[in-house]
Amino acid sequence: QVHLVESGGGLVQAGGSLRLSCTASGRTFSGYSMGWFRQAPGKEREFVATISWSNGATYYADSVKGRFTISRDNAKNTVYLQINSLKPGDTAVYYCAADLKPASRLQSEGVSVTGYWGQGTQVTVSS
Repeated sequence: QVHLVESGGGLVQAGGSLRLSCTASGRTFSGYSMGWFRQAPGKEREFVATISWSNGATYYADSVKGRFTISRDNAKNTVYLQINSLKPGDTAVYYCAADLKPASRLQSEGVSVTGYWGQGTQVTVSS
C-alpha cells in the first residue's frame, strides 16, 4: 500500500518560515513527479509547486514564486517545500502528491486519478 506522509506544518507568524516534508513509502517513486498543493478554508485545492524526477526541473504558482522552494531527495523518497516570508494568505492545508505525468503537466492539469495524495499538513500564519 502506498503512503505519502507530510510533516512540518504548524503555526507561525507572518514573515516566518517553515519546511514541509513528504516521505513516500510502499513503493519506489522513481519516475514520479512530486508536487505540493494547498487548500484554504472555503476554497478549492490549488497548485503550489512541482518537481520533476528526471532532471529536477521545478514549477511554481505565481503567488509563491520567490518565497517557496521545492526540492527532492530521490534516495529518501522525500520531497520538501521550504516556505519563507509567510503571509496570512498562505494559511491552508498543504498536500503532497505524486504522479507519473511530467511535472509541467502536473502544474497545468493537476493530479491524475491514478496519482497519490498525502493526508495533508496544516500551515497557519498569524498576522
